[in-house]
Formats: sequence, C-alpha cells, structure tokens
Amino acid sequence: MAGLLSKERIIAPPSFNRWLVPPASIAIHLCIGSVYAWGIFNPALMRALGVVTPAAEDWLLTQTNRTFTIAIVFLGLSAAIAGKWLEDVGPRKVGTVAATCWGGGFLLGGLGIYLHELWLVYLGYGVIGGCALGIGYISPVSTLMKWFPDRPGMATGMAIMGFGGGALIASPLSVWLMGKFASASDVGVLYTFITLGCVYFVFMMVGSLIVRVPAAGWKPEGYVPPATASKLMTNNDVFVYQAVKTPQFWLIWIVLFCNTTAGIGVLGQASAMSQEMFPGHITAVAAAGLVGLMSLFNMGGRFSWASLSDFIGRKNTYFVYMTLGFALYVTVPYAGASGNVVLFVICFLVIVSMYGGGFSTVPAYLRDMFGTRYVGAIHGILLTAWSAAGIAGPVLINYIREYNVTHGVPKAQAYNTTMYIMAGLLVVGFLANLRVKAVDKRHHMKAETDADFARATPSRA
Repeated sequence: MAGLLSKERIIAPPSFNRWLVPPASIAIHLCIGSVYAWGIFNPALMRALGVVTPAAEDWLLTQTNRTFTIAIVFLGLSAAIAGKWLEDVGPRKVGTVAATCWGGGFLLGGLGIYLHELWLVYLGYGVIGGCALGIGYISPVSTLMKWFPDRPGMATGMAIMGFGGGALIASPLSVWLMGKFASASDVGVLYTFITLGCVYFVFMMVGSLIVRVPAAGWKPEGYVPPATASKLMTNNDVFVYQAVKTPQFWLIWIVLFCNTTAGIGVLGQASAMSQEMFPGHITAVAAAGLVGLMSLFNMGGRFSWASLSDFIGRKNTYFVYMTLGFALYVTVPYAGASGNVVLFVICFLVIVSMYGGGFSTVPAYLRDMFGTRYVGAIHGILLTAWSAAGIAGPVLINYIREYNVTHGVPKAQAYNTTMYIMAGLLVVGFLANLRVKAVDKRHHMKAETDADFARATPSRA
C-alpha cells in the first residue's frame, strides 16, 4: 500500500491527459466542502434526546455550532503543518490521509451522538475532520498549477470551486438521509453521519487514486514559459520557510484575512440577517432560497474570478475585491433602510462571489510571488488566515448584533455597524495589497537538484 501511495508511483506517463486531474480534485473538494452544510445538522442535534422538542439534557445551538468553528480552526492549522509534507510525499498519500480523517471524523462524531458526548463530536468532526479539511484542501492545489502553468488561476479555480459548491450537494442529501432514518424515537442524524462518512471516504479515495503529478520538466504542448517574468511574477522558487520571512507573505496573509472575515460572517448569517432586515418581506423559505443562491455564487465566483486573474493579474483582482466590496458593504444598510430587497440580494451575491474568489485566486498569487516548487506548503501556512477569519467573522456579526439589540437598536438596523466594520476591513486589505511587490532576489533558491531543494537556503546574491 505504501508503494501505491508513493510520489514516484504517480508520475504521469507522456500520454496522460492533464484534464483528468481537475475532476479528481473537484471530487475531493466537493466532499470536504460539505462542511459549509453543518448548519443542517444543528436542529436535529438540538433535539437528539427529545426528538420532537429539545429535552433538558439536549445540546444548545451555541454548543453544536461550536463544532463548525473548531473544524475551520483546525483546517488552517493542519494546512500550515502539512503543507511541506505534501510537497515531499505527493498528493495521493495526502489525499488518502484526508479521506481517512474526513470519513473517520464523521464516524467518531456519530459515536459522540450515540453516546450523547459532545466532546466526541468536537474531536471527531471538529478536530479530526478539521485536519482532513486542511490537508484535503491543499492536496490538489500545487499539483494543478504544475499541470496548468499556462492558466494557474483557472486550474485552482476549478478545484476550489468544488469546495464552495460542496454544500449544494451535502445540504439536500443530509436532509434526505435524516428524513429516511428518522423515526418516532430517533431524529436520524446518527445514521446520516455514518452514511456520509462512508460515502465521502469512497469518493475522496477515488479522487486521490486518479491524481497524477507531471514528470520533471513537463510543459503543455505549445506552451513556452516567458523568458522574463513580469514585475509580480517570478520564474524562481522560494523555500517555504524563507517565504514566511518575506513581507510579501504577510501582506497577502492580511489581504486574505480581511477578504475572508468580511465574507464568512455574511455567509453564515445570511438567512437570519435577511429576515431581520426585511421583516414581512423575506420569509424563512425565501431566506433559504437566498442561501442556496449565495452558494451558487460562492462556487461560481471561485472559478470566474480566478480565471479572470489570469488576464488582469492577481494584484488587480484583489483590488477589485476590496474596492467593489467596500462599496457593497456600505450599500447594505441603505438597502435595508429603503426596503430595497433586490439591491440587498445583489450586494450579498456579489460579496459572496468575491469571498469565494479570494480563496481560488490566492494560490496563483503565491505561485506568482514564490514560484511553484513549494507553493502548496506556502499556501498551507497562509490558510491560517482562514482560521483567524473563521473566528473573527462570526464574532463580529453575532456579538455586535447582540450588543445592538440589547441596547435597544431595532433588529432591522442591528447589522449596520458590522457592515461598516467589514467595509473598513476591506480598506485595510486594499492598503496591504497596495504594498505587495516582487520578492527580493536574495530570497530565491539557488539549488537546482531535488537533493539540494530539500536542504535549500536562500542565495546571497
């Protein structure tokens, strides 16, 4: 089995079709992207014992929803730790570990539901599943950019699009399964966890086994690498631990953090926010439709914005995110005050498309700045920005709203302060992106062989 998973075994033959890699990557990302559907389980978990209505011993929403936060935190932490390992062992072994952890996380979480021990749900879905999210998320990214040096933004957009669209499949599937397994004495969530764990494991394993890496020196037919890199694109590589010492890495970290914080809070609270800002106009059913539409824009934005970045550049693409996002966030309170539902919906759809686009554009941004050799590892460390945003975004939305409502602010206006804070965050991101420039050549690696790469140090030239 170890030989089957080794990096040497997955070097593609000359006849291999590189277009087989994106579907395999999408299969992995669709499975782990189901994390965005976690909210589907909350109502059932809150009445796991009472079944019809919550019992005294049942879990509260704040307790069950903490599982999602734990998973996102461990996504960033595991991606940061596993990135270098990915470059060493290849995407097949990493994908296999991710499949095992994601499927196993569901099974352990199911045991926690069966025993009614919330800490097991936290450990299974939150910690182990969160680690699967991190390593599964980064496993195909650097491989795709090596297969598509001519369109790196489009390539990563295709895979990461799957992560954004995972909830579109997982939400109705989970609801259907819970309905099938439910009875007069069971809400059906336990067997849903077991079924999903097995299904996700199989699909992720299939994707991991299909993935191949290009042979050394491989280039697409007809592709000629530019003789001279542009001002913000290098033909050299930067070692992973040297990259984190550069100001460019931390500026891009701030850019991703600001863009993600601004989007993740809105994405998680869109249903409640829309109903409270437009009472009597947006019903629960309409709000659910809005959430589904936002998932489509989240998914589509990951592909379309990243593909656009291949033509206008990554830095310019993030300038669009920050400037357009600022205008949209400051428009949301006006839309609410004027009762303009259409304007509100348009703002949210474009915002969430740029939230998704931020994730799919950043791997190519890192590739431009630091080269392809260690981009997977560098990307993994950068995803700690996602972990931080996963805490900051919901906190800004939930606690500021609660504070405003407690102090007499009408619910329809309780989100206004948060919208202005999100707009301010995008100004910070704009300024950080403005300062990004080419990495100084002293950080470039001078080694040429694989053995040298493993021990690489930056040149002193």
